[in-house]
Parts: sequence; structure tokens; C-alpha cells
Amino acid sequence: MISNEFKILFTGPMGAGKTTAITQLSDQECVSTDVINTDLEQCNKEMTTAGLDYGYISLPDGSGVRLYGTPGQERFQFMWPILATNAAGVILLLNGEHPDLEEHLELYTNAFSNNGETPLVIGIGRISSDDFTRIDRVTEKLAAKHLFVPVISVDVRECEDVLLLVETLLCQIEANEMELMQV
Repeated sequence: MISNEFKILFTGPMGAGKTTAITQLSDQECVSTDVINTDLEQCNKEMTTAGLDYGYISLPDGSGVRLYGTPGQERFQFMWPILATNAAGVILLLNGEHPDLEEHLELYTNAFSNNGETPLVIGIGRISSDDFTRIDRVTEKLAAKHLFVPVISVDVRECEDVLLLVETLLCQIEANEMELMQV
């Protein structure tokens, strides 16, 4: 199925939960490049990622998963293609409460979907589990771009929710590999 070690990229705007998600999953202490947030208008939080986040999951079969998180501020987007190199798939995290939700969706799917070739899963946080209006809006926007990817309501503070995103992405990666083997 998958080689000994592979890479999953977490991306999304500042405050979407990338650092928290990686911290939830990593078997070891995460590497973080957090700095003082000087863009409180965009997101009211004390610290923000300037370079990357990094975590690692050891799997029982001896293989591993490298978890990378991109910085969320657009001024650091020069890091995005560097971090995306050799990623097996991408998890896009979005803040469902943010007024620029649809603009964030557009920016990050343009940067990371690779025209549907890169496996992608979208997690929308900060919405109630029975609020499907934002998920429906995101799904409709994706369909208009001919991107048909899973969109899941998540709380990145809950390990099970983050694992659901990863497991969904792994299923897509495996399906892509099987499709390539049949060609």
C-alpha cells in the first residue's frame, strides 16, 4: 500500500487549528515555529506559526507518518509549495465562524488541490455538529470547481476528530494508488 514513511500536510488560514491538530496526533513533541501574532485583526490569538509545524506518528508495522503544518498567514505563503513537496495528501482546516470562510476555501484549494490530483480532505471547525449550512456551502463551492472531496465537521481539540480526517485522507491515498496500479 504505502511506503515506509509518508507525509501529510495540514494547511488552512491562521487560527483554523493546524498546530492543535498536529499536537493531538504526534507521538513526539512537536516542532513549532510560533511567533507573536502581529495580525490580531485576522485572528485574535497570542501566537501564530511563521514557518512550519512538525509532528510524527509511529505506526505498529514500523512505518511512520510525518505531519507538516503550513503557516496560515498569506505573507508566509512562500513556504506552502516547499512544505507541499512530496506530500501524500492534504488536510485543509477552515474556521467555520470566520466571515471569510469562502475566500479561505478558494485560496487554499487553489494552492493545494493540484486540480484534484492531490488527495484532499477538508475539516471545518467551530461549527455545531448539526449545522450543515456551512458544510453545504463549502461542498457547493467545491463542486462548482469540479472538486469532490470529503468535507467534515471537526473539533481539532478532539483526537478522534483529527484521526477521522487522517483516516479519510488515507482511504483516498490508497484508492488513488489502487487506481494507478490498474492503469
